[in-house]
Amino acid sequence: MDIGRSEAQTEDDRPDFDGFYRREYQRIVGLVYALSGGRHSAEDIAQEAFLAAHRSWERIVTLEQPAAWVRRVAANMAVSAVRRRVSEARAVLRLAGRREPVAELPEDASEFWAAVRALPKRQAQAIALHYLEDLSTVEIAAILECSESTVRVHLHNGRKTLSERLSLEAEVTK
Repeated sequence: MDIGRSEAQTEDDRPDFDGFYRREYQRIVGLVYALSGGRHSAEDIAQEAFLAAHRSWERIVTLEQPAAWVRRVAANMAVSAVRRRVSEARAVLRLAGRREPVAELPEDASEFWAAVRALPKRQAQAIALHYLEDLSTVEIAAILECSESTVRVHLHNGRKTLSERLSLEAEVTK
């Protein structure tokens, strides 16, 4: 018999984790939901609490009330999550006043930028960084984590595709 297990509780009497989980899960989610206010976060927190219980099940199952242990862990996690959300909200509010206005794209360029967004991802990124940020191929290569020659290829292919698409659209609208 393991040390720490009561004499009255034998291997056969111990609840299995799966049964324990099925029996307690919804009640734990309800508790966490009441404390956190979010259904999805309540489910996530309950899962984390049960995961902690599963990892230590050999010890947890020997407690007089294993469900109380999981409830305590889940309640602590819920309170921590709420504190974290409040702290993050305060930080966002503090930083919101420091935010610079978002750069507006010229209205007459909306067709061009729509065509850029239709390009393959790396071509669109290279075009935007080059023409909006006025970055060199060396700087773009560092941002995209690729070689300078790869950036030149993306710019070349992107410009070629844009030229073809925009000239076709211009002919259609004439």
